[in-house]
Amino acid sequence: MKRSTWFILSGLFAALLLAGVVSNFASGHPDGLDSVAREGCTFDAAGNITGGTCMAQGETGNQTEDSPLAGYGLRGVGNEFLSTGLSGVIGVVATFAIGGGVFWLLRAGTKDRKKQTA
Repeated sequence: MKRSTWFILSGLFAALLLAGVVSNFASGHPDGLDSVAREGCTFDAAGNITGGTCMAQGETGNQTEDSPLAGYGLRGVGNEFLSTGLSGVIGVVATFAIGGGVFWLLRAGTKDRKKQTA
């Protein structure tokens, strides 16, 4: 195999490992944007806004909340660890397939132009 093929496959393997396993150990606390949006409000034990004034009061439901991969998990899988890992793996594979397809099309177009000028 070519050296570039090994490089791409090892990068894909690393991304699959991170998405499938390491993603389960990410913090469940709000990230920086969520934290800033929640500043100025008070919350109950369940995390619902009970008072104050903050950007988070104006948030609406996500249009993709009913999708199979919503909420960093795979709907229908009972095991949370497996659900999160599978959703990460699906995301990596989809991104790799789309990116690889775009590069393949661009490369094929370049080869066609070289043949026409020769």
